[in-house]
Amino acid sequence: MPDPSPFWTPDVHADRRPFLMARNRIQAALRGFFEDRDFIEADPATLQVSPGNEAHLHAFRTEAMNADGSTAALYLHTSPEFALKKLVCAGEARLFSFAHVYRNRERGPLHHPEFTMLEWYRAGEGYEALMGDAAAMLALAAETAGARHLTYRGRSTDPFLEPERLAVADAFDRFTGIDLLATVRADGATDRDGLAAAMRRAGLRVADDDTWSDLFSRALVERIEPQLGQARATILDRYPIAEAALARPAADDPRVAERFELYACGVELANAFGELTDAAEQRRRFEMEMAEKARVYGETYPLDEDFLSALAIMPEASGIALGFDRLVMLATGAPRIEQVIWAPVARTDHR
Repeated sequence: MPDPSPFWTPDVHADRRPFLMARNRIQAALRGFFEDRDFIEADPATLQVSPGNEAHLHAFRTEAMNADGSTAALYLHTSPEFALKKLVCAGEARLFSFAHVYRNRERGPLHHPEFTMLEWYRAGEGYEALMGDAAAMLALAAETAGARHLTYRGRSTDPFLEPERLAVADAFDRFTGIDLLATVRADGATDRDGLAAAMRRAGLRVADDDTWSDLFSRALVERIEPQLGQARATILDRYPIAEAALARPAADDPRVAERFELYACGVELANAFGELTDAAEQRRRFEMEMAEKARVYGETYPLDEDFLSALAIMPEASGIALGFDRLVMLATGAPRIEQVIWAPVARTDHR
């Protein structure tokens, strides 16, 4: 049966309209932020040969029909990342995009199958510059929406305070008592049994078929993420290299990567990298991700060979992807992501 309150009914739209007007104002303000800093806006194509190569991201597949009647698979991208990095390789030094992106198997208060990702790149600059960008955007979004705090489900973050920068290993120690890096070797290899034992001591569930990555994610989701971005935003930094397929290793510790995520109100808002530009290493990591995807889900996605070729001329750069709809939610106090999307995708599960 259809949704009993579709978005197009006048009374429902009247309730949603203040959120949507705030969305437009925030988007205009963020465009101004980039223009003031000499960024160029790009609008990459949605259809791609590869939707991305992360094991647990699920794409929508479609089919291109050629003039001779033959067909070829194409995918709706899960991120504009590959296209934007090619443009960085082409010579664009400061680049941003408000891109519609698509992720299958995702729907909930914070997830929508089609959403807007704000992604930007700085060539020749370290990923610390992105931390400053992200902090400034939290304040700008709140100011534009007329909000003193970001809010979600009873949690509150002051967006005008400098975020806390917290290493992942320190977060594990603080919130679980686990010495995470004791289970990561100098070459990045992980000790599954060592982490499993530490998880059990911490009172966290361990299943026989859990991988190290499964255990890492469970501790992060259950014990750590709910504590992040309280009172002020959190920059969760220096992920283990096994959890950073597109990031370069940290210069001072090869066990961790130049990757951070931004949290407010316990909600993950952004994911950033010091970009990996070693094509051979990137291919190896993609192949590992697709092997894991085949093991868990019984499917894989093709690699973007153009992207791997482009990495040979990619300058050092940093890049970040921010969930724009989530930022609008927190700035306006909207309870669900559909409230800040102009025309949400119809539900298919009849709930």
